[in-house]
Amino acid sequence: MRTHFCGLVDEALIGQAVTLCGWVDTVRLQSHVAFIDLRDHEGIVQLVVERESAEAFAQAAGIGYEYCLRVTGDVRARIQANDKLRSGKVEVLATRIDVLNKAENLPFALHENPSEETRLKYRYLDLRQPAMQRRMRLRTRLVSALRHWLDARGFQDIETPILTKATPEGARDYLVPSRVHAGEFFALPQSPQLFKQLLMMAGFDRYYQIARCFRDEDLRADRQPEFTQLDMEFAFVEERDVQDAVEAMIRHVFREVADVALDDPFPRMTYAEAMRRYGSDKPDLRIALELVDIAEHVRQVEFKVFSDPANDPAGRVAALRVPGGAAFSRKQIDDLGAHAAKYGAKGLAWMRVDDPAKGRDGIHSPVAKFLDDGALAAVLAATAAGAGDLVLFGAGPYKTVCDVLGALRLKVAADLGLVENTWRPLWVVDFPMFEYDAEAQRFVALHHPFTAPKIDDVADLTANAANAVSRGYDMVLNGNEIGGGSIRIHRTDMQSAVFELLGIGADEAKAKFGFLLEALRFGAPPHGGIAFGIDRIAALMAGTDSIRDVIAFPKTASAQCLLTAAPSPIPAAQLRELHVQVVEAAKD
Repeated sequence: MRTHFCGLVDEALIGQAVTLCGWVDTVRLQSHVAFIDLRDHEGIVQLVVERESAEAFAQAAGIGYEYCLRVTGDVRARIQANDKLRSGKVEVLATRIDVLNKAENLPFALHENPSEETRLKYRYLDLRQPAMQRRMRLRTRLVSALRHWLDARGFQDIETPILTKATPEGARDYLVPSRVHAGEFFALPQSPQLFKQLLMMAGFDRYYQIARCFRDEDLRADRQPEFTQLDMEFAFVEERDVQDAVEAMIRHVFREVADVALDDPFPRMTYAEAMRRYGSDKPDLRIALELVDIAEHVRQVEFKVFSDPANDPAGRVAALRVPGGAAFSRKQIDDLGAHAAKYGAKGLAWMRVDDPAKGRDGIHSPVAKFLDDGALAAVLAATAAGAGDLVLFGAGPYKTVCDVLGALRLKVAADLGLVENTWRPLWVVDFPMFEYDAEAQRFVALHHPFTAPKIDDVADLTANAANAVSRGYDMVLNGNEIGGGSIRIHRTDMQSAVFELLGIGADEAKAKFGFLLEALRFGAPPHGGIAFGIDRIAALMAGTDSIRDVIAFPKTASAQCLLTAAPSPIPAAQLRELHVQVVEAAKD
């Protein structure tokens, strides 16, 4: 139907006849000439329709926004060039216009900024936008670059099942009822984790897959119920073997796809250091602000909000200096308190430093009166707070203080423009093996139940579970975890011990993971791997905050597809075939 793409028409085609197909971006009608901007996935070209071409001119007069056209004409030089377009030095003198399809009034113009609900309901129109076209093409280049790198290095692309067994991996499974086996269910995979481990046991050595994964969890801007990840596994490796290989891969694809040169090598930081300095296990190193522990300076003060956690081995008292923050209004400080409350803070203590040379008289703070002169001076010295600074405090359980001050660090840096415009990758390593869930009164895995501990002795792990460190590692870029992995457990006795520590008894372990425990008995090699979030990496490359902007047909924050109105009710007859009965939700 066409000889060329609109956006690729250039000076090399001057004097040639071309046939183009696309959508009408704009129409400008004048008495003797009409100008039409025709758009396809490659870009825009200007069409000129002169009155002398009577039939084409008559067609142009009736053409509307987003009409789908086929146009034949001759390429010529443009009198006034448009440097913003690749085709901006030429135009096409149209001799024939065929309307392939008219467009009714659109629910929104493509250059507008409609609500996300409108964009998702009419996603096929939203995807016509040049910005969305660029994002999706970038995603295509990203996946292609990853595949080429992996294929060239002997990785095998192996598909794993989508209908599989329900296994706990930290989120709810999406369940699929079986028609053939009444009352039994498949689960959609949260990841190919167990199958890729089995492939290592089967001797495939290096595996990868661009895998679709499913998790029934509450959504955020960087979460979707179905998402895509690059899944990888290696046999006979230790941590650095995996990390060095995939670090080289990520450097390669960022250079090829985004023309970005990442650090070589990536810095490494332990989980403990990341939490202590930045209050996060995915620290954004573009922000220079750091948390400072001040417990030693406030242990003896009468202010129990500080002194109690300062004397508690599980507590923390820390401070965050905000350069120039003294200029914040009281409302801005109150807004910071509201933000802190979202992360578990019961209140926000703060100190405005007007003139540190004046001591107490140069400080404005609701908590300064509770600190003696020695403690006040020590806090100022520890935080290096100077005139015009604001100091924010966190006091309480260690993890809560990290969460609160870590979140405030990101917010104030964004508000004050303290985020460096660069790329800062790093590895976070040495994660805790377990977290203790006080409500469930048991340990939970920080990564997943198949991550190997650094402790190689089962008895030693059991005795020191609370302090055990895992062989897990995360790749972080600009405050985003883009990949996470670990060395896996490859011995039956260790895997059984970890299940036991997680409250998974022998019978439950056999029912859910019997196939894995059996496979580990037959010469399972040491192995490890990693998974990268394709959606997250594409969003970072595209400069957008939401992965929904790089997914063709995403779900809303409430896990709905507005385009197709899914999920939707199922007819009773089909439910009966599946041996499923719908029970009405209990009313409040």
